[in-house]
Amino acid sequence: QLSEDVERVSENPTEEREGEMEVNEDSSSVILPDGELGTTTPSLRFSKTCLKNVFSVILLFIYLLLMAVAVFLVYQTISDFREKLKHPVMSVTYKEVSLYDAPGIAFYPGKARLLSCKHHYYDHIPPLVNPGQPGDIECITQRINYTDPFTNQTMKYALVVQGPRDVKKRELVFLQFHLNETDQDFSAIDYLLFSSFQEFVSSREQAKFMKDCESSYSSWKFSGGFRTWVKMSLVKTKEEDGTETVEFKQETSVVNYIDQRTKPRSDQLFFVVFEWKDPFIQTVQDIITANPWNMIALLCGIFLALFKAADFAKLSVKWMIKIRRRHLKRTRQVTNHIS
Repeated sequence: QLSEDVERVSENPTEEREGEMEVNEDSSSVILPDGELGTTTPSLRFSKTCLKNVFSVILLFIYLLLMAVAVFLVYQTISDFREKLKHPVMSVTYKEVSLYDAPGIAFYPGKARLLSCKHHYYDHIPPLVNPGQPGDIECITQRINYTDPFTNQTMKYALVVQGPRDVKKRELVFLQFHLNETDQDFSAIDYLLFSSFQEFVSSREQAKFMKDCESSYSSWKFSGGFRTWVKMSLVKTKEEDGTETVEFKQETSVVNYIDQRTKPRSDQLFFVVFEWKDPFIQTVQDIITANPWNMIALLCGIFLALFKAADFAKLSVKWMIKIRRRHLKRTRQVTNHIS
């Protein structure tokens, strides 16, 4: 049988070749669907990769925008810090006390004469028994002469009186002055407030002390024929070099005095009351609101965000390059398979 088969093949070689060709054609027809499947799958993969790349580019631009915002915040933070250093903010604090250091009240009466001076409590001032007549002087007073600090030629006479201390009992000082004659249409007495009467008394150069007070503090007036009520408040100001200055703020109310003396007089009577407004000492100082530690912490956070964004952008670029290489590699493999 084997010899018969060999003889049949040798007799019909063309038929065998045609059979092989048919087999090849059948095999090629079987491979075609795989080839078609291979060409469609890379297109789907390419569309997904393209979407991923577009999404990565969008993320990259977003992070670049965030980095630009962070850089702007750094610039703005530094600018604000420098601006706050140049322009400090005024801070006001209040300290409550029960007793004040007795202030000094310097009067410049001129030709006027002090008739009476008394300390009263709880805002109770009894009526005057003999207005215009000398009365009791219960206040601590001191007289002093010194040269005018602005002209250095004119001699000035001042009557310094110890002011009220006890703010809880609403201590006040009531003074009465008398001026016999005046050649002016109106009459007034100047007065000056300074923070410590004891400091004036213990000063070795009282004249120099008064000159410094007059050149540093403001002076006020109270008129004749009225009862002038002065409520004082103390303001301490701390300078940048650490020095502390003291000044007074005051609220003044004036009440008409009805002269009930029997005979009309050409003289003038002056009445003035000094009292503390409240038990709070106001302290004013300039503070710099810019805190360098807060700025350093903010800058560190911004720089960390910048580095994190840069790292993410770097990883995104590497990932895009890797995806691109993988896509090119798959494209070559599909092309080689088809060829």
